[in-house]
Amino acid sequence: MKTIQMTIEENLLKEVDKIVSLSGKTRSEFTRQALIKAISEYKNSILEKKQIEGYKKNPVKIGEFSDWETEQAWVD
Repeated sequence: MKTIQMTIEENLLKEVDKIVSLSGKTRSEFTRQALIKAISEYKNSILEKKQIEGYKKNPVKIGEFSDWETEQAWVD
């Protein structure tokens, strides 16, 4: 692991410290988890944009998925 230094607003640091004290985590652990979540959300947003662009370029055609409609029907 690497040690880094960062600048953070006073109010944000106070909020982090409140959460850290309640959760029993360290600032570092909390920050690592927040960064991992932010990276994951960023990657997901990129994939969503690619998917949207793909459907704009190649829209779903009428009946394209109709073969699968019977497969989705639940039978008791």
